[in-house]
Amino acid sequence: MLNINKLYLDHDYYTDVISFPMSKDPIEGDIFISIDRVKENAQNLKVSFSEELHRVMVHGLLHFLGYDDKTKEAQKKMTEMEDECLGILKLY
Repeated sequence: MLNINKLYLDHDYYTDVISFPMSKDPIEGDIFISIDRVKENAQNLKVSFSEELHRVMVHGLLHFLGYDDKTKEAQKKMTEMEDECLGILKLY
């Protein structure tokens, strides 16, 4: 994930999920998920691995739909949308 982040996004840090839209169709693309990072996040957040994995999957899809998380305000909105989507799926 670090290499993908450096090569394609010019970010020099590890992340849990990276999304690459493939076309103007908002849900066509590639999502890369770091399972190790998801495990760490789940432990740190005191949630199950499954819950954290679903959250980063939704997070990646939200990027395809135009949401970002570059500012504190955008991060807050992204988290609200993650919660809403997970609630719709009735996963948690």
